[in-house]
Amino acid sequence: MTLPYDEARAIAELKAVTTATLTTILLKKGLRNVYLRGAMPLEPGQPRIVGRAFTLRFVPAREDLATPESWGSPISTRAAIEAMPEGVIAVVDAMGVTDAGIFGDILCARMQKRGIAALVTDGAVRDVAGVRGTRLPIWCAGVAAPASVAGLTFVNWQEPVACGGVAVYPDDLIVVDEDGAVLIPAKLVDDVVTEGIEQERLEGWIMSQVEAGHPLPGLYPSNAENKARYAAWKAENGF
Repeated sequence: MTLPYDEARAIAELKAVTTATLTTILLKKGLRNVYLRGAMPLEPGQPRIVGRAFTLRFVPAREDLATPESWGSPISTRAAIEAMPEGVIAVVDAMGVTDAGIFGDILCARMQKRGIAALVTDGAVRDVAGVRGTRLPIWCAGVAAPASVAGLTFVNWQEPVACGGVAVYPDDLIVVDEDGAVLIPAKLVDDVVTEGIEQERLEGWIMSQVEAGHPLPGLYPSNAENKARYAAWKAENGF
């Protein structure tokens, strides 16, 4: 399948762009709802990760469907994990349910073994000590002992989902860091990469000016004089 963006470039260059910067760039493009609510780092110090979204979806538990036997079904989280390509970020719509763990240590270990970049969910994980031991980077809304079927029914993968109140489509790009998880719509990725690199460069220059004692008015945001100073600095440094 052909993506509408340069995946290798996006993954490499967005590792230097914060989720905070990305939300500002997307806001300027009219997109306000791109921050996946509830998906926060399970462990402090997890690195910034960029990857294509591989989506999974749960619906509310129904007693005849949400059973331990369903784990062996062809439509199961187990089957979905085996369908994941290396390097994707698994984005799981758990409807914000945090009293049932969608994945535990065994499933996370298998994802790590398959080279999945990260797990992002608005739900919870379980077996947290073992999950930490898998070293799979996880962004979630908490931990819970009960299994997923206590509160959720798994229904499908690789279809549009609503994770953390955000519409996520397969192959949208996900960026996660210590501030949380942000979605970049697939069709906007290349433009956002270019603008993100420039915004980080600009803000780095502004920070240097703040450290040098310059006042904020006219600097952030920059007026014409400071825009000219920034342009001169870029030229001097070969940008």
